[in-house]
Order: sequence, then structure tokens, then C-alpha cells
Amino acid sequence: MLNPLIFSRAFNTPLLMHQAKARAFVAGFGPRLTGMAPVLDGFDAEVPASAYRTVKPFASILDGSVGEQMERSGRGYAVRDGVAVVPVTGALIHRGSWVGQSSGQTSYEGIAAQVEAAARDTRVRGIVLEIDSFGGEAAGAFSLAKTIREIRGEKQILAIVAENAMSAAYAIASQADRIAVPPSGSCGSIGVIMMHVDMSEAMEAAGFRVTLIEAGAHKGEGNPYQALPEDVREKFKAEAETLRQIFCGEVGAGRGDRLSSDAALATEAETYLGETAVEVGLADEVIHPKDAFAAFVADLGPAGAAGTSRARSDSRKENPMTTKTDNPAADASEDVVAPDADGAQPTPEATNDTAPAPQADAPDARKRIAGIFDHPEAKGRDGLARHLALETDMSVEAAGAVMAAAAKAQPGLAAKMAGENTDLAVPQGDAANPGPSMADRVRAKFAS
Repeated sequence: MLNPLIFSRAFNTPLLMHQAKARAFVAGFGPRLTGMAPVLDGFDAEVPASAYRTVKPFASILDGSVGEQMERSGRGYAVRDGVAVVPVTGALIHRGSWVGQSSGQTSYEGIAAQVEAAARDTRVRGIVLEIDSFGGEAAGAFSLAKTIREIRGEKQILAIVAENAMSAAYAIASQADRIAVPPSGSCGSIGVIMMHVDMSEAMEAAGFRVTLIEAGAHKGEGNPYQALPEDVREKFKAEAETLRQIFCGEVGAGRGDRLSSDAALATEAETYLGETAVEVGLADEVIHPKDAFAAFVADLGPAGAAGTSRARSDSRKENPMTTKTDNPAADASEDVVAPDADGAQPTPEATNDTAPAPQADAPDARKRIAGIFDHPEAKGRDGLARHLALETDMSVEAAGAVMAAAAKAQPGLAAKMAGENTDLAVPQGDAANPGPSMADRVRAKFAS
């Protein structure tokens, strides 16, 4: 039976959780604990429907294949265009799984392992934290924040708010290099909440009376079998305030001049939407998640050695989300020549006008990326369009010419084998003698 364990981790202990989610938890869990609907004191009267939502299994809003790739690979994160996507979703807990898959939770221990693995992964040039959470336990949250803050010194980290980054989730987001929030996204709730359940009347009505035998004056404080004494309430409140000070210190360490610890304290655990979150300093840009991801990939530049990603980040803070790098020559795109339907390469004349476009700032870069994806010649050539948009600096016109010269994707098994994600989830073998990939073995099997 899990109820006692859940009870011990939800009540009489500090939580970094938005009030609405805490109230929804009590409203949903209370009847299972006491057999009757709980009376909720100290909470707002209304709970938004979103507070009851769970998020397992993970379905990334950045790319539909991300969740599937994570499930196949077993790594806990997916790699898309050289970027590791680490989910921070649902109720955030210290360690492991303590409620079950249907409840939708992510552990700080697991997030740390994923981010650390992505930092070591030579395929990964940057890390995206895809965040949609109302928060969770205080235990473990600040250690994870420190871990992320240290890792961002090695590889760029972008926090993309996929609607909610509240309380513990914001503690995590605040450690990224930058935070992107959609117009309707919420950030904040930089505070601490504690809950106490008084079961004395319910126990009495049921004919039970619990006698506590204590050794130590404070041993039975906060027990659920009596009303909470005022002095114990004040003690709990002081503990929560101490943790709020630590919380705001972590936010200040992560955000720097954009949101100091004093400014975080001054929010008084308020939450902010979209543009207001940027104005207050809780986020850096109002942008839809998919656009934020595309801009981040463009900012990292064409695919190359993962070790070069951090070198580009210093200039990024002055001119965020641009495609410029310290080495323009290295960013110049190579001609991309796709095979025709018979497997032959198109003639050089088909790609004579594929000179790279001048480097552009973020708005122009996003316009170029969107132009390539929306180009008429991109239809049926999704993989090539993605490569040209995100891995090169080609202009829309030049990319259109390349796509026009390339054959459209073949239907059925051949198309799946030729797809860009074919070998993303294949475990990394001996780098010196990798052998044929799974895709190559499948192609060989069906070659005849």
C-alpha cells in the first residue's frame, strides 16, 4: 500500500509546488486517505483543470518523435539536430518512482543523470530542458539546480517552458543559459508551501482515538491526529521561509543580473504569464516552443564537434539566438546534393547557386528556417528540408533549388530506412570499429 509513503512525502514537509497543484493533490488524494472529502483551509477556492492533468507518457511538443525515441533508446533523453531534449514534466520528486506511471512524475535524480549523460555525449551540441510542471518536492531540487548550473559551463542549455515552469520547475529552469516562454506560458511561484492534515474529527467519528507516546518534546509535532498547535504552525512557517531564502538564492545564482535573489524574493511567489515574465526577469524571450527550439539549433551553428558549442555561448548573451559564430568560415555551408530516384547524384549544375546566405540575427534566421520548411519544394522532402534549414546557412532560394533537384521521399519501408532518425537510437559502439549500423543491416537484408 503506497498511501503511507505518499502521505509522509506530501504533508508536514516543505514543497516547492504551486498552490493550485497542491490543492488538487489534496482534493484527489484526501478521500483515499480518510474515506471522505477533505475540508481545505488556506487554499484558494477554485482549482484550474490544468492542475489535475498528468503528463505520462511523455509526448514532446517540440517534435512528435522525441517521446518515441526516448522510449526506444532507454537513455531518458532524445537527440534531435544535435540537441538533447530532457523532459521536466509532471510532479517533481527527489528519487525514483513513488506513485506510479499514471500519476506523471519526474525525479531530480533522473533529470541529473540525463543532463550529465547529455553533457558527455559527443553527439550533443546543446541541451534543451522541456519544462511543463507545477513543481514538487523541495528535497533534491537545489542540488539539481547546482548540477545544471555547472553543466551549462560545458554546453549551452536552453529551458523551453512548455506552458508551466512553477516553483521547483522554475528552480530548474532558472539555471539554464536562457528561458523561452510562450505567450500563454507561466513562470514563477518562487516560494514554499507546507500542508498539514487534521484527522482528529474523522477518527473520532469513526470511533478511533490515537494516543501518541513521545520521547522528546518535539517528536510528535505536526501529527495528523490532533489540530495543529499555533506554535508548531509558526515553526513550520519559519522553516518554509528559510527554504524560500535558499530558493531565491539559487534563482539569483542562475539568473544573475536578470533576476537577483532580492528580486526573486520580491515576487512573493507570484506567477507571471509570457511577456510579463520577461519584463520581470523570469524569462528571456516570448516565443513558441518549436520556434525556440529551431532558433536554438540555428544558434549552435552547422553540425560539428560538440566541444565547440560552449565557445559560441559567450557572444550569445549579448546577441541571443543568432546563427553567428566565432569562425565564419567554419559556418559556411557545403553544397548538399541529394540522390535521385535511381540512386545517382544530380549533376553539379543543379547546385551551382547554393552559395551560403549572409549570416543573420535571430529574427532573420527564424524567417529563413520557416521559409525553407514552407517552400513548395519541401513537400515530400522533409528530411532534406530539415537539414538545409538547421544544418546549413543556405538562403531560401538556394535551398529550394537543391530540393527541386532531389527526388521526393519514397513510400513505405524504403522511406523509413532512409529517414533522418533511423540511427539516432542505436547504442554507441566501438568508435574505432563501429561496424554496420542497424539501418545498413536492414538495407542489406532487403537489397535483393
